[in-house]
Amino acid sequence: MKRSAFIKMVISVMAASSSTMVTAQASDAELAQELTNPIADLITIPIQSTYDQNIGPNDEGYKLQTNIQPVIPVDISENWNLLTRTIVPVIQQDEIVPGSGSQFGLGDTSLSLFFSPKKPTNGVIWGVGPIALLPTATDAKLGGKKWGVGPAGIVVTMVGPWTIGGLANHLWSVAGDSERDDISNSFVQPFVAYTWPNAWTVSFQSESTYNWKSEEWAVPFNAAVAKLVRFGKLPVSLQAGAGYWAESATNGPEGVRFRLQANIVLPKRLLF
Repeated sequence: MKRSAFIKMVISVMAASSSTMVTAQASDAELAQELTNPIADLITIPIQSTYDQNIGPNDEGYKLQTNIQPVIPVDISENWNLLTRTIVPVIQQDEIVPGSGSQFGLGDTSLSLFFSPKKPTNGVIWGVGPIALLPTATDAKLGGKKWGVGPAGIVVTMVGPWTIGGLANHLWSVAGDSERDDISNSFVQPFVAYTWPNAWTVSFQSESTYNWKSEEWAVPFNAAVAKLVRFGKLPVSLQAGAGYWAESATNGPEGVRFRLQANIVLPKRLLF
């Protein structure tokens, strides 16, 4: 009898442990998919490093840009969230212009504010608001020395394991160094991602920019794989990917690009 009771206890513990593991795995998969939504109700700090090459008239330049992109949702009413999305670039570049040498420092910062309903509209999550460009570059060759503003918007839908959406904005320069070129740029970023139950995600997107002043497109296509892991209780999505410049602006990057990203998820109680 005692042996039978012991065996039953062991089976019960194993079943409970298995159930806990399945629940945790499902929770990680749900969080992994939420991280594919740029306006999810999560505090995140994506740190994204992108290497571009073949820059300049002689294709001898390169740029390594690391974007620190804190995303913070703020509860502003019973039905609405305000989501702040800041991009602070740290840039290392060399021979972008022949003879210019190397530069390292901050680039220009962008700040987007999205007003988004807490509940999806017919299955669609959306947000609209302004975007601002701040001339925070620490070197003249790392930024445009212009202040800019414009509209921004995003739409996202999640169908099963799929996340499909697009982000767009337009920036006009409104002040700054009169000797530098004015800015009138449209940015469009369609994206699609698929998340498996084991918290692996594959994604495809483009980051297309149209310069209305020079009338030129810059169009890279990117693919990446990501896995949600935990450092203790801290969830982090680790991502690696590559892309290709289908269309480049004059003296812009060409060929293959490479990207690494860590997306850190923080509990809301740290800020609120």
